[in-house]
Amino acid sequence: MSRKNQGAHKPPAPEGIHTMKKTDIKAVSSEELTAWLTDRGAAPFRAGQILRWIYGWQVDDFAAMTDLKKEIRALLTDHFSIPRLAVEAVADARDGSRKYLFRLTDGQHIETVLIPEKDHYTLCVSTQVGCAQGCAFCMTAAGGFVRNLTAGEIIDQIRDIRRDLGADPPMRLSNIVFMGMGEPLANYANLIKALRIITDSNYGLAFSTRRVTVSTAGIVPRMADLGRDADINLAVSLNAADDETRNRLMPINRTYPIDQLLAACRDYPLKPRRRITFEYILMKGINDAPADARKLVKLLHPIRSKVNLIPFNAHPGSPFERPSAAAIDRFQAVLLNANMTVIIRHSKGQDIGAACGQLRGKHRFTVDAPETDSH
Repeated sequence: MSRKNQGAHKPPAPEGIHTMKKTDIKAVSSEELTAWLTDRGAAPFRAGQILRWIYGWQVDDFAAMTDLKKEIRALLTDHFSIPRLAVEAVADARDGSRKYLFRLTDGQHIETVLIPEKDHYTLCVSTQVGCAQGCAFCMTAAGGFVRNLTAGEIIDQIRDIRRDLGADPPMRLSNIVFMGMGEPLANYANLIKALRIITDSNYGLAFSTRRVTVSTAGIVPRMADLGRDADINLAVSLNAADDETRNRLMPINRTYPIDQLLAACRDYPLKPRRRITFEYILMKGINDAPADARKLVKLLHPIRSKVNLIPFNAHPGSPFERPSAAAIDRFQAVLLNANMTVIIRHSKGQDIGAACGQLRGKHRFTVDAPETDSH
């Protein structure tokens, strides 16, 4: 997956798009576009044609939409844009993961990670520039919160990387996880608009709802909204089985403590065969003891759930350490003996700072070139 010429990733900068106050058409739903066209005398079915050009055929110029009348193409050009994210850099990891550093139109940066699985790709998407949650173990939090991404900027990460993979990729990009920079539920309106376009099988990106996962640190009121407004998978970043420890790791727990969080999980609408994923980052001497595992069993027993155990990814300046392999195995054994579904998830992309908790959106980053690594 390594590419020596990283400049090949950079699409040409669209000219003239940002000089006028045009609307990014990717932030417009099919219903909104239909209404806009109808108000201007165009047939409603034109919306579907336009969106198929954008999402199905990756077209960036309304003039290229040849099954539209010239008048409609001119109208669209006057009012809308189809921008791309600017690729600042791309880093390839030894395990095949790829981290993209995207520059936004205001000069801010976000990171998006493409992860190869056994027979498909998963894309880890960001929803904010920075993050306001302040989790003690997360590098994104160290940079603070700057702003929310627009629905178009969220969608761009998927659309642009799908184009980067090409028409005949070695594997299909089939899974989307909202586990990148930011707290998705803190950018709720843009998240929901993006989710609807991502999972729209007629006029959007056509991802299966079963393969889209939104992760939250635990904004309890928005969890109920998400269960009502979207049909996707829910993941909860738990990381501790008692309030004292979770308060230390995740400040949001002081507002929505564990009992409130788990009550929201019990109330969350789950389709048959779906479960809530609880993410638990194991940190040496903090939350990795068998006693912590027994607390976790007691907490989660009434909930249809699975647990992802994630050994901490050490990074410079962090006070936390990765547990020993024996400690990780002991913790997992307690959960397995309680008949829980539990997976040890070894984060990918650690050598390029793309693993869980490592994204930080710095303006430049360097990596060890995978093609010269001896391992």
